[in-house]
Amino acid sequence: MSAHALRIPELDELITRGSRERQAETLERVTAFFLDGASRFNEDHVQLFDLVFTRLIDHIENTARSALSCRLAPLGNAPAAAVRRLAHDDSIAVAGPVLKQARRLCETDLIDIVQNKSQAHLLAISTRAHLAEPVTDVLVRHADQEVLRSLAENRGARLSRDGFCVLVERAKTDAVLAEKLVLRPDVPPRLLHELLLTVTDAVQRRLISRTVPDKRSEIGQMSAKVSSETEGAIEARDYSHAQRRVAELHREGKLDEARLVTFAENGEYEPMIAALASLCAVPVEVVDRLMGAQQPDPVLILCKSAGWAWTTTAAILKVRPCSARASSEHFDTARADFDRLSATTARRVVRFWQVRSDDRPRTTDNG
Repeated sequence: MSAHALRIPELDELITRGSRERQAETLERVTAFFLDGASRFNEDHVQLFDLVFTRLIDHIENTARSALSCRLAPLGNAPAAAVRRLAHDDSIAVAGPVLKQARRLCETDLIDIVQNKSQAHLLAISTRAHLAEPVTDVLVRHADQEVLRSLAENRGARLSRDGFCVLVERAKTDAVLAEKLVLRPDVPPRLLHELLLTVTDAVQRRLISRTVPDKRSEIGQMSAKVSSETEGAIEARDYSHAQRRVAELHREGKLDEARLVTFAENGEYEPMIAALASLCAVPVEVVDRLMGAQQPDPVLILCKSAGWAWTTTAAILKVRPCSARASSEHFDTARADFDRLSATTARRVVRFWQVRSDDRPRTTDNG
């Protein structure tokens, strides 16, 4: 392919004096030509198209620029200068598609746009499939609430510790942002702990609201109560022997769901609690108090998070301290709640119990 093959007769005349209609027609021809052969063009070919696109972009209407942005955005070898020109457009209808997708935009391009363009531009950038820390560090300092929430939800966005610090601070007064941060697997534990100390109740209610709506307040209040009670509390039961026994089973590879059920069916309460704590990675003192809650929801959550069957859950429920007062109707209700509870949500709630005790000294050695 040669430069002559791409030249459009009287292009200069068309750009400076041509009608909008003719300019749009020319853009359509060039765009169609490029899209048709994009997979075959080398970089020299692409640069020829780039020259034409960049000359036309400033002379065509907004709708035409927006259409061009949509068509170039997904292409890995889109003309770089044209993409940058579109990305810097003040109109988000034009800039949005390339800001969200175009791989031709480098970190420097993105940072410049974050520092100089609208929140709508920042929102588009926050949804990119991949964002490096230099970009997100700048983004969190310039972003409004909507952009921060979008960024927190984007698993492809890498955040530095400084970036997370900004998000956590903002999340202390924004329950929606807090929820999105809690669900990220890469939040530094100390920062997550700091966040949960501030907004645990609100975030727990939001997390649980989609699973068992009629009990969300009970679970949220119970979770907060359990978390606060475990801080500095003196244990009513001594689990040290049971924990050593469970640790040995763990080392031998014999600690599993079946062994947990055996403990429950044999009425071995302390070993059952120690095994449940070990298998769910929740401190034994937390599990002890969860088992003593008036409602069975904590047990349902623990068992669902571990992927266990209802039969296992029922075996554990039957040895709870208050199980003697439970009727068959209560078990039927618990079974229905267990079936409705999603494993994803259960794991999120269990993560609260795990993180809230991250800084507490452990009394068990799980080997």
